[in-house]
Amino acid sequence: MIRMLLVEDETRLVETLVKGLRTADIDATAVRTGREGLRLALEGDFDIMVLDIGLPDQEGFTVLRKLRAAGSDLPVIILTARTSAEDTVRGLERGADDYMAKPFSFDVLVARIRLRARAHPEDDPTAAQLIRVGRCELDPIERTLACDGLDVPLSPREFQLAHLLMSRGGEVVPRADALQDVWGSAARDNVLDVYIRYLRAHLGQDAIETVRGVGYRFVG
Repeated sequence: MIRMLLVEDETRLVETLVKGLRTADIDATAVRTGREGLRLALEGDFDIMVLDIGLPDQEGFTVLRKLRAAGSDLPVIILTARTSAEDTVRGLERGADDYMAKPFSFDVLVARIRLRARAHPEDDPTAAQLIRVGRCELDPIERTLACDGLDVPLSPREFQLAHLLMSRGGEVVPRADALQDVWGSAARDNVLDVYIRYLRAHLGQDAIETVRGVGYRFVG
């Protein structure tokens, strides 16, 4: 069962979501303030957080910033009535894994939770396997990447992109697949190019091959 932390102050929505999510095999713990949400996210054992922006004590953006600053890679879906492009970009650039606008489809939310939730190795034995490509080795459980035996420090988003590229076993990853898998439906197209540059800065320019008009291939 997926263990979800819901940070939302709208009482009726909280009650409806918690009840509905349990029927979808998602165990939701709900809190109504950013302070409590951040505390539980850092101390609790959750697979994903669904976070509102308009909280009574502090913005969800602040909660997200503090969460990432503390080193947490807990997947976060922002669920908010604030739908401007500026807010969407702000949320994604601060480390959100997805951004959904209210009103929303319950079925779509459930699908995105299942897509984004942190996987458990006991549920998928292949998730615990080391991924080796060229001179690089990625550990999906410890969430570490080493090349030539040296640890490579990556942000959560950089690690997610590296994991996607390396898990394809040297195959080309289309741009659309990378954008959807790492940033979700609200992603800007050029954000992928930015993060490819980040990874190349860590790994070397020849570590990731550009396949023009298609996408990228990890060659290590």
